[in-house]
Amino acid sequence: MSYSAKLAFVSLSAATCLSGMAMAQEYQLNINTALAESDPLYAGLQSYEQNLEEKSDGRIEVTLYPNSQLGSNEDVLEQARAGAPVAIVTDGGRLAVFVEEFGILGGPFLADGYEGIRKVVTSDLFEEWATDLHDSAGLQVLSFNWWQGQRNLLTNVEVNEPADLSGIRMRTPGAPVWTETIRAMGATPTPLPWGEVYSGIQQNVIDAAEAQLPAVVGANLQEVIDVVTLTGHINLITGIVTSAMWFDSLPEDLQTLVRDEALAAGDIASQGTQESLEQIKSDLTEAGVAVNEVDKTPFIEATRPVYETLDLADLRVQVQEILDAE
Repeated sequence: MSYSAKLAFVSLSAATCLSGMAMAQEYQLNINTALAESDPLYAGLQSYEQNLEEKSDGRIEVTLYPNSQLGSNEDVLEQARAGAPVAIVTDGGRLAVFVEEFGILGGPFLADGYEGIRKVVTSDLFEEWATDLHDSAGLQVLSFNWWQGQRNLLTNVEVNEPADLSGIRMRTPGAPVWTETIRAMGATPTPLPWGEVYSGIQQNVIDAAEAQLPAVVGANLQEVIDVVTLTGHINLITGIVTSAMWFDSLPEDLQTLVRDEALAAGDIASQGTQESLEQIKSDLTEAGVAVNEVDKTPFIEATRPVYETLDLADLRVQVQEILDAE
């Protein structure tokens, strides 16, 4: 083979190789989460990253950004609405700004544990909300079965009933369903970024917070609180939400794949959360934090009007029918 022929062959081989690489990675998805890598839910995200890349034959590349490296949830949501290839792990309260029905997912004492709330977020009713979100806000739900646990009270005083929370400034996300719940429980809701909770308690900007157990140890809050009261007042179910524009650009087979794998990974993540809870309780006790059971009845009664306040009472009935169904 002549030199020119060899050069042409090498050039053709290189071009073929580069073309194959371009075909292999057609789509990029960057997933932002406020979670730390130590959070059991993060293992589910890693599973999603790996399985999606493998089952798409490398056509989709996923990159995870823990600790809100891409910005706040609100900022990333706006990027997604503009068509950026980004996704976030977020709760229904933040999505209620666009489709109000999502707000009920953060309602007080809505469901007990993961299996209950999973029935809601895999229902036909939920899919109607997801379609509305896609069409009206430019956001696509990939799955919403990422359970982070039930939220509890994090204080420096013992709490046995709502009256014990009087005058306590308690950090909570700013969505109405969260703030109204905390207000109904007796505390003063004080919105604050999660990353500022540790210093906020330490510097007396706030008196307390409320969160699920994995987040407590993930943020090292055992260093600044004395008591965890296991109210389980909110079942924190979250989901992976991305750009509708990006999702719609995918061929149909990849649209199905990204949703199916998100659901499967959500189950893995939620199981990991469930399995971690007893160990976290033990770790908190060892760190000197009292982990107290409490009669939830007074808190359930105190928060019952929240659904009326937020005009969610009728929707609450529909959700209860889903929960009651066999």
